Amino acid sequence: MTIVVRTLAERIFEVIRERIIEGKLSVMEPVRQDALAKELGVSKIPLREALARLEHEGLLTSQPNRGWFVQPMTSDQAEEIYELRLAFEPVAAARGARMATEEDQKAAIAAFERLDTAANSALSEVGVRNREFHVTLVRPGQRLLTTQLTERLEVLAERYVIAHLEPAGRGNRAHTEHKGLLEAWLARDEDAVRAQLTHHIANTLEDLRAHFAVSPTG
Repeated sequence: MTIVVRTLAERIFEVIRERIIEGKLSVMEPVRQDALAKELGVSKIPLREALARLEHEGLLTSQPNRGWFVQPMTSDQAEEIYELRLAFEPVAAARGARMATEEDQKAAIAAFERLDTAANSALSEVGVRNREFHVTLVRPGQRLLTTQLTERLEVLAERYVIAHLEPAGRGNRAHTEHKGLLEAWLARDEDAVRAQLTHHIANTLEDLRAHFAVSPTG
C-alpha cells in the first residue's frame, strides 16, 4: 500500500486549483487572500505557497502591489496547450496501451465511466474527469516526466474543455471519441490509439479556434 502524505500547501493548492477550473474565482478581481485564508482556516504562509505554485502552473499571474489574479483563457494559450498535447500525448498513450497491466486496464475503464457519468449529470466535474481519463492512458508507460507533463497540460486544458463542451452536440461527440479511444487502447492497437487521440485533440483545438473567433479574449 502506498501512503501519500500531502502538505497543507498542497491541499490548499488543490482546492484553489479546482475553484479556478470551475470558474468560481473571477478573472478580473485579485485573489482575496485574507478572506480565503479565513474560509480555509489556514495562515497566509501555506496559502501564499499554494498561490505561487498556481502561478508556476500557469493558472494565476501576479502583479506588483496588487497580488494574484486568475490567468484569463486566451486563444494563444489554447493553441500552445493543444499543440504540445498533439506533439507527445498520442505516442505516450500508445506506449501506455502496450505496457498496461490488467489493473491498468481496469483503472482506464473506471476513469472512462466516471467521465461518462460526469458528462451526463455533473458538467462542473467533466474537466477533472477528462484529465483523469487521459492521464490514466499515459501512466502505464512508466515514464514519470511524460506523465507529469500530461497531467500539467490537462490541468491547464480543463477550463478550455468546459468551454469546448458548451455548444450542443460536442459532449456526445467527445463521448464517442473517448469510447473509441478506450477500445483501441484496451486492444493494445497502438496505431489506432495514436490516430484516434490525434484526431480527438485536433478536433477540440478546432472547436476552440471557432469559440475564440466568435468570442475573442486573447
